[in-house]
Formats: sequence, C-alpha cells, structure tokens
Amino acid sequence: MQHDGEMTADSRAHSFNSAAGQYEASRPSYPPALFDAVEEFMGRSLAGVRVADIGAGTGIATRLLCERSADVIAVEPGAAMTAEFRRVLPDVPVVRGDGNALPLADSSRDLLTYAQSWQWTDTSRSVPEALRVLSPGGALAIWWNTTAFDVPWIRAQHERIAQHSGIPARSAVRPDDEEAVRLAGLSGLRVMRRQIRWQREVSLDTHLANISSRSAFLVLGEAANRAFLAEERRLLTEAFPAEVAVEGYVVDLLVAARP
Repeated sequence: MQHDGEMTADSRAHSFNSAAGQYEASRPSYPPALFDAVEEFMGRSLAGVRVADIGAGTGIATRLLCERSADVIAVEPGAAMTAEFRRVLPDVPVVRGDGNALPLADSSRDLLTYAQSWQWTDTSRSVPEALRVLSPGGALAIWWNTTAFDVPWIRAQHERIAQHSGIPARSAVRPDDEEAVRLAGLSGLRVMRRQIRWQREVSLDTHLANISSRSAFLVLGEAANRAFLAEERRLLTEAFPAEVAVEGYVVDLLVAARP
C-alpha cells in the first residue's frame, strides 16, 4: 500500500472517477442551513445569483444550488464524474477544469462554491483564481461534510478505516476559527465560519458504499477492501439490527468576501 509522497493528492483526487456512479448514489448531501448561511453572508437570496460550483463531481451541491434558483455552471476535472453529472443534471452547463486554473472569465460569477473540493487545490493558485472570477461584492464558499467524531460508533469506525488505509486517524479536536481560515489559505479576507450539525439515516449498503467511495479506499482497489467491508458489515449489523445506520456530520463552512 502506498500512502506517502508516492500517492499524490492529484492521484487521490482523480481516483473518484473509478466510482462516479457509486459516489452519486451513496454520498451524503448537505443541509438547508448551509445555504441559509451563505445567503446570510451575501445579504441576498441565491435566486438569480451567478454561481460556479467548482469540483462539482456528480452534482450533489449543484442540484441544491439549482433548487434555490441560482444560475449555476459547474466545473469538474474528471471525465467519468463529468459524464455522471451530465446524466444527473442534463440541463446544467458543466465544463472541464479545476480550481487552480478556472475556465471562466474575469468578474463573471457572484459566488464560487467548493463542496468537498477545496483540499484538492493549491491555495497559492486557487485563491487568486477565485478572486479573479468573482464579481465585485462576490463571495467564495468552501465546505466539507466532516465526521461527527463524538458519536462513539463513528469514531471507532474511523479508526478502523485509518488503520486499513494506512493513514493517520484524524483528531477529534477541530481547529479554531483563526486556524481554519489560515489552513484554508483565506487569511487577510473577511471570512465567516459556521459549523452545522446534521444527520441522515441510510441502509447499511448505502453507508458501506459511501465509506468505500472515499479516496483512501479507491486507491487501494477492490480486492484489498473486500474483506474489510465484510467485517464492517458484521460489526454494523450488531450495532444496527434493522440495518439502518444514522450517520452524523458537521458541515464546516467558510465563506470569504472578495475584497
């Protein structure tokens, strides 16, 4: 297993293309409070706002932006993810590209969103690119569905996944606001941070498909994961005899204004 410098962030980012359909079917969505917070920061409804959803994947966030009547274009680097996006959202424009070199005109968008995708960018490039594309008064919103580690079964599973994948388990301690802004490369901008707790109930099949659609799993390959997932199913069936898991999340949202 390779989990050091040989397994680059770029190769992990593009690993999602091998499981685009699984990603669309099993990945969690986002709570309405997330978009309420973005609207609060911008001081306006998202209806009619010109949005570019960067690293859009299969369109999970894009769909929710469209439901708020935003004028959305998607940017996605992966061919398979783009194909799945077009299948799911045939009426939404999607172009190939990534956050480090946006295929968008200067001052052409009011809001740029990066759902689960900011970590795949080089902030020394993606921040200036975002500011270039944003219109005056525009905003940059980045967010992640982070794991609710204070839920005991979720923490225990995370530690098993980390051991299986050969990567360090994440700390249950979240960075404070100042550190979160610094880590995101947004220092010097006016930034709002919100942490929004939510949960969803899913079948064990969907839960296992969700965790195995993560990059740490995808780079290992199916054979390496089969036994692990079988053991996870056994443990989860003991915890959830009805075979319905309650997944807990905390959306970590940062919204930055264009100066």
